[in-house]
Amino acid sequence: MWAHDLGLLTGKMKNITLASSEYDSVVNMNLFVALLCGCIVIGHYLEESRWMNESITALVIGLCTGSFILLTSGGTNSHLFVFSEDLFFIYLLPPIIFNAGFQVKKKHFFRNFMTIVLFGAVGTAISFTIISFGAIHIFKRMNVGSLDLGDFLAIGAIFSATDSVCTLQVLNQDETPLLYSLVFGEGVVNDATSVVIFNAVQHFDLSGFTTSDAFNLVGNFFYLFVTSTFLGACAGLLSAYVIKRLYFGRHSTDREVAIMILMAYLSYMLAELFYLSGILTVFFCGIVMSHYTWHNVTEKSRVTTKHAFATLSFISELFIFLYVGMDALDIEKWKFVQDSPGKSIGVSSILLALVMVGRGCFVFPLSYLSNLTKKNRNEKITGAQQVLIWWAGLMRGAVSMALAYNQFTRSGHTKLRGNAIMITSTITVVLFSTVVFGLMTKPLVRLLLPASNNMSRMASYEPTSPKSFIVPLLGNERDPEAESGQNGSKFRPSTLRVLLSTPSHTVHYYWRMFDDAFMRPVFGGRGFVPYIPGTPTEQSVHNLIPKEDNI
Repeated sequence: MWAHDLGLLTGKMKNITLASSEYDSVVNMNLFVALLCGCIVIGHYLEESRWMNESITALVIGLCTGSFILLTSGGTNSHLFVFSEDLFFIYLLPPIIFNAGFQVKKKHFFRNFMTIVLFGAVGTAISFTIISFGAIHIFKRMNVGSLDLGDFLAIGAIFSATDSVCTLQVLNQDETPLLYSLVFGEGVVNDATSVVIFNAVQHFDLSGFTTSDAFNLVGNFFYLFVTSTFLGACAGLLSAYVIKRLYFGRHSTDREVAIMILMAYLSYMLAELFYLSGILTVFFCGIVMSHYTWHNVTEKSRVTTKHAFATLSFISELFIFLYVGMDALDIEKWKFVQDSPGKSIGVSSILLALVMVGRGCFVFPLSYLSNLTKKNRNEKITGAQQVLIWWAGLMRGAVSMALAYNQFTRSGHTKLRGNAIMITSTITVVLFSTVVFGLMTKPLVRLLLPASNNMSRMASYEPTSPKSFIVPLLGNERDPEAESGQNGSKFRPSTLRVLLSTPSHTVHYYWRMFDDAFMRPVFGGRGFVPYIPGTPTEQSVHNLIPKEDNI
């Protein structure tokens, strides 16, 4: 009887403990959501600021919140949640990268595709080599801790990863389309390359690393790049074909929106399932969906998906920066370096210097090589643009944090001094680069490219005004190249010399022919979806379109 009562009492105590833990989680989630709302409100008031942006605002609010929790907990805790790689890579990053692909100006992106791949792949390899070489020779002399060759190479991969998320905040696609395409496109390829190198460092036997292993690493990257891109394109085409054939909009626009969101996320998870790059897959899935699938849904679904993807991306970005800001003050990691703060500052400074040197060593030489292949002066990357590309890519963010936690912690915790120093140094570099470089990017753009605002809007093919955002919803926006063709000046490569002198225009010309003849009739897209009038909204938008466009 007594034993039975004791068992009941123990069970009740466990239930009380569990209930208390669940209640604490609910409280933490409420506080975090309230902080997200605060970031949005404050970001609204700072919208016109030439210095601040919402990512830096969220980071600062996270730091302030972490400091407050640290003080109120008596120095034992500083965050509401522990930084989780799974949360970042599986739930937060996919909507950001997908929306970037969905909204990207495709003409600018693909006309600079070779330069983007050159920066993202070759440039990342150069940066990785320089950072790893510097870390091996400098940190061994500083006696940082018990770090081996694999750790030093992992450092090179970690700090070669640029912050694509912060690029979205500090560069404006409408004001600087070329810079945005180059820096963000490079960032997507860069992140994939960094993850490939990081995984290779963890799995290769570095004690017996040979030339064949190096070729194997290069082959793995190209395999990953091609298969990930192919998977993303296939997922986008499949969604376009399904929606075009079944036409869910006849019965429910909700089904259209749901299938687009789920197919996009499925592409990312399939890439992770097959050990491919989910970042590349979901990015190209977004590009294909915007080219085909988006034009196959009803007008209401187009408005809904456009705003739904942008909203999910926006919330995820704020979540990441707030998350990183709060976790930056984790007392468990900082207590390992409290006896030698000078060494921690020195390691952070060296890493920051290596990042700057490593990026400079590939941006300027590769820009020079890229300019050699371009005959048109307007398509070449100017010296001012090269400086901005170098500067905007110096920011390090959540990808670096996630890789550092993967290498130097176990479930977010570490007991080794060397590992703790690397974690705190990564946090310091991320905070400094995001805040300082992020704050200076907008003024630097205005200083080096004072006329970029007007010039880029004239050069951009895509409409940017609020009214013109509504007009393309029916897929009848004007195509400058098509219009030029009506005037007899459409680009037609007639000789091999012309083809070789303007390769990007040539590829684009033949792609348009192939797309119009084979792809759009099967998968849909602008101009191949029947217009179904009926709703007042469709009629009102129809009236906004100039008559010459409705032929």
